[in-house]
Amino acid sequence: MIETKNIDFYYGDFHALKNISMKIAAHSVTAFIGPSGCGKSTFLRLFNRMNDLIENTRLTGDCFVAGENIYRKSVQVDELRKRVGMVFQKPNPFPRSVFENVAYGLRVNSMGNRAFIAQRVEESLRAAALWDEVKDKLKKSAFELSGGQQQRLCIARALAISPAILLMDEPASALDPVSTSKIEELIHSLKKQYTIVIVTHNMQQAARVSDKTGFFMLGELVEFNDTKKMFLSPEKEQTQNYITGRFG
Repeated sequence: MIETKNIDFYYGDFHALKNISMKIAAHSVTAFIGPSGCGKSTFLRLFNRMNDLIENTRLTGDCFVAGENIYRKSVQVDELRKRVGMVFQKPNPFPRSVFENVAYGLRVNSMGNRAFIAQRVEESLRAAALWDEVKDKLKKSAFELSGGQQQRLCIARALAISPAILLMDEPASALDPVSTSKIEELIHSLKKQYTIVIVTHNMQQAARVSDKTGFFMLGELVEFNDTKKMFLSPEKEQTQNYITGRFG
């Protein structure tokens, strides 16, 4: 579903990502771990070209989504972002009702009539395991929801326009343990329909939710392997040292 070949990325003169090649399978959960500033979020944002919004950046190498090189000049970035949704570290609902938060992307992209939008809103809230909690609050402000509910609302908003890929940049780092558990259960259920890539500082979370894990260090992909193998018998000493807490 996603493949990168010899990716190098620069913020000005700073070499943030160094010669990274990776293949991510469809309908899987892939986690990126590593210390702060190691490049994992920068790499994640390549997949829907969010780094394009940052001035004075430069990329070399190729990044493919479903076989298409997404950095060709002819690629429509808005269309790409319909296929590759994103959920950020902190819940960021719009100052609108619960219903309108989920309906927003559908309306902006002129996707369907009123009945279709209502159907997609319910389907998306159900997929985000939130419908039963908010079905009587659809007209209320999204800001009235708890932090965990707001994050699941943002996931529902991302799902509403039917992406193939869902990127999650530390989606549970601002949440309490109960809400975190709900997000993790949700990730498990969503991978049947979506390809999910998650950045997390929580190694236990990576071990619980992902099929494969990539360990980043100083802009390099040190190791990329099946999650069980990565945590039980990593191939690289650097990975072993990070997982056991000897550095990082």
